[in-house]
Amino acid sequence: MRRDLLFYFLFATLGIIFLWRLFSIQVLDATYKLSAEDNAKREVKLYPSRGYIYDRNGELLVANQVGYDVMVIPRQVEPFDTALLCNLLDVDTTYVLKYLDKARRYSPYQPSVFYGMMSDDRYARIQEELYKFKGFYTQKRVLRDYPIHGAGNVVGFIGEVNERFIRANPGYSMGDLTGQGGIDKSYEEVLRGKAGRRYILVDNHNREVGSFMDGKYDTLPVPGKDVVSTIDIKLQQLGEELMRGKRGSIVAIEPSTGEILALVSAPTYDPNLLVGRQRSVNYTRLYRDSINKPLFDRGLLAEYPPGSPFKIVNALIGLQEGTLHPYTHYTCHGGFHFGRLHVGCHCGGGSMALRKSIEKSCNNYYCNVFKRIIENYPSAQEGMNAWSNHVKSFGLGQFLNNDLPTGRRGLVPTADYYDRAFGYTGWKAVSTISLAIGQGEMLVTPIQLANMTAAVANRGYYYTPHIVKSVDGQPLDDPQYTVPKYTTVDSAHFPVVIEGMFDVFEHGTARASRIESIEICGKTGTAENPHGQDHSIFIAFAPKDNPKIAIAIVVENGYWGSRWAAPIASLLTEYYLTGEISRESMYERMINGSLSEEYRKQFIELYGNDSLYVEP
Repeated sequence: MRRDLLFYFLFATLGIIFLWRLFSIQVLDATYKLSAEDNAKREVKLYPSRGYIYDRNGELLVANQVGYDVMVIPRQVEPFDTALLCNLLDVDTTYVLKYLDKARRYSPYQPSVFYGMMSDDRYARIQEELYKFKGFYTQKRVLRDYPIHGAGNVVGFIGEVNERFIRANPGYSMGDLTGQGGIDKSYEEVLRGKAGRRYILVDNHNREVGSFMDGKYDTLPVPGKDVVSTIDIKLQQLGEELMRGKRGSIVAIEPSTGEILALVSAPTYDPNLLVGRQRSVNYTRLYRDSINKPLFDRGLLAEYPPGSPFKIVNALIGLQEGTLHPYTHYTCHGGFHFGRLHVGCHCGGGSMALRKSIEKSCNNYYCNVFKRIIENYPSAQEGMNAWSNHVKSFGLGQFLNNDLPTGRRGLVPTADYYDRAFGYTGWKAVSTISLAIGQGEMLVTPIQLANMTAAVANRGYYYTPHIVKSVDGQPLDDPQYTVPKYTTVDSAHFPVVIEGMFDVFEHGTARASRIESIEICGKTGTAENPHGQDHSIFIAFAPKDNPKIAIAIVVENGYWGSRWAAPIASLLTEYYLTGEISRESMYERMINGSLSEEYRKQFIELYGNDSLYVEP
């Protein structure tokens, strides 16, 4: 090809590309047209309806309500009557200056929330005067509404995003709301939907005069998807009622699925407190309550020594390791004795085999069981690591990787932990003997304790606990929640331990909480608390065969397991399996029983007086 023809060809090609680009910008692409029309139009964000949340039986837990915001576009603001605006919004001049400055720092060109979540009355009043304030306009938004005045830690709440959040999540803008706790946080992407846009023509008084280009560039919002939770709200409410006047938590799981039936954290709060203009004030009050910590989900975040319920796991590990057999006997003489070391016991003494040791909760028996597990290996380090691996297979000492918005791993010590604490050759089995009875360095969260109980109920496996059952009508099918996780203990070793747990209700430490018509298996516990009165702990599942519920309860400063935690577990189990409560006197004693005086004493010790004490 001749060079001059090549030149003309390239010149013509570039011209065609240039003309096509001009045509695209001026005719096909509305971006620049919209920009040019910016002084005559307003972009309004159309917030989608957030997805509803239901309990497992279809009862509505979270719905929506309409709210109104005053928005501002800083570069469009002209001098205005500050006193009139303050009067309309019931704010002072400081507020006006602060939020105008905040809006300018975010973006002079983008709308920001100036005054959020107005009541209907205030919205109607300001609409009549808003034309006097150029750059200001009102906008509808979707707020949460909670028909059930409870389960705040389960459903969570929504709140306005900040600049840091927007930088990390570019799909959000100032004024947007996002889930900040519970299901609303965990399932934000599902529940939030997708915002739409509407372009409105305005006159020089900032008054709407019609739709821009007949709505050609408007987009409709896409509603969020509804979520069905695993929670049984009736069981949840009963749990919250029984924990009134107490601090602690209740976690109930369906063993055959891992679905969380109840997740109680006490003291709790009404999620309706975190809606509307008073949200900020109420949130601050809840956040600053450092004694009761109502925003702190004790079921997921509080860590405790597991106490005697952990003896169940040590028994199973001993059986798996072959260092313990169902008819292995140890004789208790008031506790475990090894040189100067003494671990006290209140089982009543005497010789007993495995099943009886569970019923009587003998400390001496489990100190011997633990010692033999560790000493079954050539070194204490090897024995400790083998023991630790067994324990972790029950879901302890690690994040459960569930669909909850928060959690902690707890602590299951390894040989490295004690090497750092004692020196490599400075320790042996008896140095860590407190692990035998669920004390010492061992820490668990209540949800881990409930999951451990579900693994025992299933004879050696569990499903990852989860809080959502279906999304938009589709069952949760993530393998994380549908594939069982197996412990390192063979299923053949569970029956004798389960019979011992059954004896706890029939003849042992929980016999006062026994239910005639239901075979419940459980284990009481008292977790030592270096900061005050010991904690009352209890685990249980029922029925013994084909279990429908596994439960773990912690009542802080509740003395021993059979005083508070066992009766509460018994009442909840009966209600879930039968739909009623037959023991009215026990129910009355639990709901009227309060540890507030104990908590008041703690408050006085910390702060010197009780003038600011808030009853749980």
